[in-house]
Amino acid sequence: MGNSLTIENIHAGYGAVRVIENVSMDVGSGQTVVLLGTNGNGKSTLIKCIMGICRPTEGRIIADIDGHKHDLIGMTTEEIVDLGIALVPEGRRLFPKLTVEENLALGAFRKTARQQMKSNLDFCFETFPRLAERRKQLAGSMSGGEQQMLALARALMLAPKILLVDEPSVGLSPLLVGRTIDAISDLKKKYQLTVLMAEQNFTQAIRIADSGYVIVHGEIAFSGKSADELNNNDLIRKFYLGL
Repeated sequence: MGNSLTIENIHAGYGAVRVIENVSMDVGSGQTVVLLGTNGNGKSTLIKCIMGICRPTEGRIIADIDGHKHDLIGMTTEEIVDLGIALVPEGRRLFPKLTVEENLALGAFRKTARQQMKSNLDFCFETFPRLAERRKQLAGSMSGGEQQMLALARALMLAPKILLVDEPSVGLSPLLVGRTIDAISDLKKKYQLTVLMAEQNFTQAIRIADSGYVIVHGEIAFSGKSADELNNNDLIRKFYLGL
């Protein structure tokens, strides 16, 4: 049994402002799917729709978790998280005046995760030794790269089935962006996760993508079934590579 997402004809926005229209995507079990787009094209809005933060006006979002299908539309964010869907939000959204360890403990929200808190905490410290070294340090005093590690580790504390990552490269140096993308790839393999990553850094995102979509002005402009298809698309060459 796997864990996947099926997004069908989603329309969503804020008040009278329509942000995404007729968006459909498949995130297959065990895959890393990238949603590529420059700022303001609807990537974060779609992620918020999946998490129940933004309510679509039309469409369906189906999560298949361990052989059970769940329509996420109408569910609360708490209920969605409890299914095993975790989000690493844009900008990290840590608790700056709490320690590394306290931030991680707050990540173990759902009942299953609370039962596995110690083993998940050990796994996080094993995966990110820097966090183990700084477990008593306040999150707000850490560097941007360290904070991104903490945000990823906090999501892992949920013992997720599906991991959503929104703009992991924001605010990081090119070197740290590469390390963060590598960490996401490693976590996917170790935890056997299904990953949907929204990202504008095409060059880095494509390194770990099994497939992907390009969103332009709130609509899916291209879908690629492999990294090669994405790499050889004229639209991507124009918008991302300047060719």
